[in-house]
Amino acid sequence: MAEVDDGFTRDLLQELLWAYGPCGQEDAVRDVCGREVGPHAERTWTDAAGNLVARIGGADPEAPATRILAHLDELSMLVKRIEPDGRLRLTPLGTMYPANFGLGLVAILGDDETICGVLALGSEHTTQETPHVWRTKPDQGDKALDWPDVHVFTGLDPEQLAKSGIGPGTRVCIDRSKRDLIEIGDYLGCYFMDDRAAVLTLLLLARRLTATGRRPAGDLHLVFTTNEEVGGVGAAYACRTLPGDLTLAVEVGPTEAEYGTTVTGGPIVAYSDAQCVYDKGVADRLCDVARNLGYAPQAAVLGAFESDASHAKAAGLSPQAGLLCLPTLSTHGYEVIARSAITAVTDVLVDFVVQI
Repeated sequence: MAEVDDGFTRDLLQELLWAYGPCGQEDAVRDVCGREVGPHAERTWTDAAGNLVARIGGADPEAPATRILAHLDELSMLVKRIEPDGRLRLTPLGTMYPANFGLGLVAILGDDETICGVLALGSEHTTQETPHVWRTKPDQGDKALDWPDVHVFTGLDPEQLAKSGIGPGTRVCIDRSKRDLIEIGDYLGCYFMDDRAAVLTLLLLARRLTATGRRPAGDLHLVFTTNEEVGGVGAAYACRTLPGDLTLAVEVGPTEAEYGTTVTGGPIVAYSDAQCVYDKGVADRLCDVARNLGYAPQAAVLGAFESDASHAKAAGLSPQAGLLCLPTLSTHGYEVIARSAITAVTDVLVDFVVQI
């Protein structure tokens, strides 16, 4: 693949996007991150919550420690039950609906084997005798498609599924065949930029500090967290067990008129979301750093949005919190970012941690 602006190949972003990382089973993504961040950290480890933590020592032993978080997990599904004919019924892991990713191929991550299935609704060529299809037709019931309406066709019976280690609790992900990174002019698109593009900025932050010889003001913990999509569980544990009062989450950020944000603009700096009001001093500093680098930061008051940092602050686990976002079209759908967004957020992170 060709090189992106920051000097890294898109192969790394593609590898992150291809890796399955359902909530509570983020091993494949964590392995990639561990391989990449390890050479640039004094120490890396996986904690009891499954978070990957990379410690980078600060220049001033008296300066406070900082935590920067990006989450490993992705929107995914959980097998709720298996029907007698081998169809899987699902419940979502995270806030999404079948329409977010569309009907089609899924990967069923059995204990002993990963198999392919098809997320299906049923034939559109049906009448009221097929109520779950009928009520979702735009010209009939006009009801939004929801999880009770769909199933996964496996082509296997329950006994065969059991031999693959598939049952209630098995994770189901959008298949790798639907995760190819595409180029749209000056933009990159794929499912699961949330939060793989943000994960990449943390890896680049570590790489950049090594390459330039710069050091964070105080000890820096880069935390690649688990279970963000189901309540920021990994982040809560990290904030409870790691030193420091400041938690900064890096995320995708919605670009909508209601927030005054655009995908063509600079990094988004949140002043609040649905879980907490972020610290004004932290947000102001992020904006100042961005402006000093020549970017046009987009201040935003977000609704219907939560982050690892806001969950931690709302739970009383982090006295200070901030949120820095890559401007993103169609968050929790087929997500599109500017090619320059990864570079811009990385630049802001580097100067922010050095100046704290």
